[in-house]
Amino acid sequence: MGAITASQQPPTATGDVRICSCSFAAQLDSDESLTGTPTVEEQTTSDLTITSETVSTATLTINGTSVAAGEAVQFTVSGMKTTSSPYTLKVTVSTDAGQTLVRYFAFTCADS
Repeated sequence: MGAITASQQPPTATGDVRICSCSFAAQLDSDESLTGTPTVEEQTTSDLTITSETVSTATLTINGTSVAAGEAVQFTVSGMKTTSSPYTLKVTVSTDAGQTLVRYFAFTCADS
C-alpha cells in the first residue's frame, strides 16, 4: 500500500474524537477539484465511527502545507482503541474531471 497511503498520520488516544484531513492535492491535475461526497471505510477493524465526510471548503494546512479548498477530504473519527491499533481507512472521492481517487489513511492509537 505504500505509494497510495496518504502521508497524514494524526496521533490519537482512546476517547478522542478527531477531525481528520487527507490531502489529494498531489493527485489532482491542474485546475481539477474534488467533488461530491467522499466515502471513508475502515479496513482493519469495526471499532471506528466515521462521520461528516466532506470535500474541504476552505484552505487547510495539512502537514505544514497549504491545501486549497476542494483539494482535501475531511471527516470525523472516534472509537479508537489501543488494542486494535494501527488503523487503516480507505478514502474514495471523485473529481470534477471525472476521475475517482482512492487513498489509504493510516494512523495509530496510543494512550502514553
